[in-house]
Amino acid sequence: MTMENLKYRFDGGKPTQGVTSVVGVLGSGNLEVMVEPAALGGACEIEVSTAANGFGTIWQAVMKDFFARHRAGDIKISVNDAGATPAIVSLRLDQAIETYKGKHK
Repeated sequence: MTMENLKYRFDGGKPTQGVTSVVGVLGSGNLEVMVEPAALGGACEIEVSTAANGFGTIWQAVMKDFFARHRAGDIKISVNDAGATPAIVSLRLDQAIETYKGKHK
């Protein structure tokens, strides 16, 4: 199985304080999301490693929606995907940013 690696960067976010967090479990039909602090001048960088090749446009739309809703900056997000649907990706991203900010235990 060949993994596809995608990278996205969104500028103009609000610096978001937090502690490195990991949510989700990498398994059949799911994914793992890690959020960590990064000095990026207010940007949000997202790296996706996915087993579902050829869905870059969908990934971009999901990441763009996440950034529009949270405007999180100075963070790096790593996504390890095993075929999750866009709805699960959005859910895990929301859980990860809330955990990072200490609002979800």
